[in-house]
Amino acid sequence: MSEEKKLSANEHIKTRSNYLRGTIEEGLADAATGSMSEDDQQLLKFHGTYQQDDRDLRANRRKSKLEKAYSFMIRVRVPGGVATPAQWLETDRLATTFANGTIKLTTRQAFQFHGIIKGNLKRTIKEINQVAMDTIAACGDVNRNVMCNPNPHLSEIHAEVLKLAHDISTHLTPKTRAYHEIWLDGEKIESSEQEVEPIYGKTYLPRKFKITIAVPPSNDVDIYANCLSFIAIVEDGNLVGFNVAVGGGMGSTHGNEATYPRIADVIGFCTPEQVVDVAEKVVLVQRDFGDRTDRKHSRFKYTVDDYGPDWILAKLNEYLGYQLGPARPFVFEDNGDRFGWVDDRNGNSHLTLFIQGGRVLDTPSYPLLTGLREIARIHDGDFRLTANQNLIIANISPAKRPAIEELLAQYGIRDSHLQSALRLNSLACVALPTCGLALAEAERYLPDLLTELEDLIEENGLRHDAITIRMTGCPNGCARPFIAEIAFVGRAPGKYNVYLGGGFAGQRLSKLYRESVRAEEIKALLAPIISRYAKERNEGERLGDFCIRAGYVAATVQGGDFHQNISREAFKTA
Repeated sequence: MSEEKKLSANEHIKTRSNYLRGTIEEGLADAATGSMSEDDQQLLKFHGTYQQDDRDLRANRRKSKLEKAYSFMIRVRVPGGVATPAQWLETDRLATTFANGTIKLTTRQAFQFHGIIKGNLKRTIKEINQVAMDTIAACGDVNRNVMCNPNPHLSEIHAEVLKLAHDISTHLTPKTRAYHEIWLDGEKIESSEQEVEPIYGKTYLPRKFKITIAVPPSNDVDIYANCLSFIAIVEDGNLVGFNVAVGGGMGSTHGNEATYPRIADVIGFCTPEQVVDVAEKVVLVQRDFGDRTDRKHSRFKYTVDDYGPDWILAKLNEYLGYQLGPARPFVFEDNGDRFGWVDDRNGNSHLTLFIQGGRVLDTPSYPLLTGLREIARIHDGDFRLTANQNLIIANISPAKRPAIEELLAQYGIRDSHLQSALRLNSLACVALPTCGLALAEAERYLPDLLTELEDLIEENGLRHDAITIRMTGCPNGCARPFIAEIAFVGRAPGKYNVYLGGGFAGQRLSKLYRESVRAEEIKALLAPIISRYAKERNEGERLGDFCIRAGYVAATVQGGDFHQNISREAFKTA
């Protein structure tokens, strides 16, 4: 049997696609259906859009013999999470004109639109590009949106790390002309020369690839959960370089012990001038050695596990033609956001707002979408999306601050962050009704669960004690649940696997505590743990650390000066 026959189906789709073109144009023109062909659905991801349907409507539409209520999710790349007021206003316009009237801020500092019908898909993507944003490589087997610490109290080096995030993003953007031809009416160039993808090649990467840049002491981009991360090393106020971390990833599959989340390994140090080159060469290592036969084993974390971090470092050095330096000391203190007002040394102000589930919308009691629209109309700074689905109105000039404060008060946004510390440190993926992989609710349910748990928190005097808590509708882990102190991972409608013991700074995997817990049983399950924590914790002890010390879950494997990877066995129930 030839090696070609052993490749996964997606590899053949990419090979046949003519550099991601497929039959997308023909599918968009077919008005007889709201869907696209199965092959084109895979290719559309590279262009930044997923076909979905409203699962709440499936049963009734099936009874009426109608096709599913198909629509498309569009993800907009925002390298480093920084957008101009003009871009925010355009995002708002597109959300209210073509999508479901909401803007979703993702856990990867991107914008998402939901509910776009096929007939509006091309126009929406074209108009996104008209404000210097794009959707190419926001999804698919390529490098995704590059994340970067946006925190305003670290702004003295923010410009440097943000530029590197943009440089990495630009360098690793696919070079195929398909995106411009299909969405932007670009000219189809007839040439005898074969098209070339200089970095990715004809079949791109085995799976998606995620890159982050963090600035200690904040690990708000969760470097241990990503394929490749750069950890800024600052000495005497100057950015001297970055530690390089490889092989993190969250996704797993229920019942398949060959799949598991993994914490990244810190393998070396590079200078700022080397960052883009290192990013390219790590991508090339994954391109050349990642598993293309089993998509459940094709993420870079498995490549690192299969070959070992030392082998990865040696191969990376070989591809670079020079050696990474030894990793330098660093300390992470948390992976949350710093809410409220912060003034910087340049005289500007920054306000971090809490956005529940990252969903920007208007409700009768909270016109958040409208309020932010009015602020964007007068704001002369920028907006920064955080990796925790929150929003920073950044670089507010002294001249504009009074007017912005008036709008914040007028629309009820001023006190968005006056929540329990538990709620402020929560994350949820979209899940139902639009995600086809979701097994249970997440974004729609977590706020209600938090309200229940806040009763426990208040009773035990923990309102102001930060605890990371995350919920996903399935084990693919888009809200990075497996590094939270408390996590709920959808198992079936209304049932969740409960995990405990993750690191407060995102540096340690949690452990499975209980399987298939019914939603209505979660509060009672956690009540004695929270009560004991309040009474028995040591000074400064975090809940995740306490859960291990108190024996609720077993300790995970760590060693050396940096947090090391947990074994796949340690991910199982204690």
